[in-house]
Amino acid sequence: MHQVNRLTPTIVEVVVHAPFAAKKFVPGQFFRLQNFEAFAPQIDGTRLAMEGIALTGAWTDPDAGLLSLIILEMGGSSRLCALLQPGEPVVVMGPTGAPTEIPHNETILLLGGGLGNAVLFSIAKALKDNGCRVVYFAGYKKAIDVFKRDEIEAGTHQVIWAVDAGEPISPRRPQDLGFVGNIVQAIAWYASERREFDLRHATRIIA
Repeated sequence: MHQVNRLTPTIVEVVVHAPFAAKKFVPGQFFRLQNFEAFAPQIDGTRLAMEGIALTGAWTDPDAGLLSLIILEMGGSSRLCALLQPGEPVVVMGPTGAPTEIPHNETILLLGGGLGNAVLFSIAKALKDNGCRVVYFAGYKKAIDVFKRDEIEAGTHQVIWAVDAGEPISPRRPQDLGFVGNIVQAIAWYASERREFDLRHATRIIA
């Protein structure tokens, strides 16, 4: 374990030192994480051992051997991730799964909702680095749920920040937009306004 970062009230980032996994990761793949029972905290005689949970690789630093995993706290094992301590041994299996196909010089729509945005950080960057024009519709329940904004902006040409309700997300870049409503409504609104990118020219959608 390298460090644990709380990103929102219900989402944490676990950064692990896993040189082989970090070096072999390709955008779109995932990992399996769990703690060791022997090192797990104990409460009233019960060891807080995690079941193995499947997690998306958000980013890697192959030179430092670091791998970032994003967790939505939904059950017992996912909530235990926030209790992991720097230096604590953990089990990381992977990368596994088929990587995302990264085309060249195409217009791509990325659609992410909530935790699903974590899947798209590395994919967006790989697409942009490969000459694609990346339009990203990032959806959340509320503005407080946004995490890793820098990473989203770095891998995109334009972001449409959508929230289901409440105050809109204020864009930080001049080309980005804010919208109140779900992602489907945001796409229809964007297309009807004939904005920077003509969505009819998009060749792929990754959702």
